[in-house]
Amino acid sequence: MKNHARMNCLRFALLFTAFILSAKSGICQKYDPGIMGTVDALFDGMRAGDSSKVRSVFTYGSTMMSVPENPKDSVALKKVSIDGFVKAVGKPHSEVWNEQIYDVKISVDGPMAIVWAPYKFFLTDKFSHCGVNVFTLIQIKNEWKISSIIDTRRKDVCR
Repeated sequence: MKNHARMNCLRFALLFTAFILSAKSGICQKYDPGIMGTVDALFDGMRAGDSSKVRSVFTYGSTMMSVPENPKDSVALKKVSIDGFVKAVGKPHSEVWNEQIYDVKISVDGPMAIVWAPYKFFLTDKFSHCGVNVFTLIQIKNEWKISSIIDTRRKDVCR
């Protein structure tokens, strides 16, 4: 009988600990819909070719970088200026830049957030490439802004 009582106490202690840890994790990872609103505004601006909308989601000094698929090229990371990207979005082009993200994961610590988002990029309806975007956002005056984007790119094996 004593063993049964000990097992019940042990089960209770384990469940209580799991509850406390999950509650604490929930508090630290509070989700703010403004995070995805900022990321969505970027993609909406890209689809519309609206450079003003795209510019509005970035902080001053933001960075963009692409990691090549081929490990031999890892020394030659491709860094793109935000100004160049914004200009390219606003420059008239015949195709719609349609980036679709899925299986998004968000981590938050106070005024900083990371968004991990696999994506597929289409020129209008034609598949171009895929990979994963990692956005770093910071909260400035109650608004979420993108401070950096790094992505991988490949033509196949989309996850």
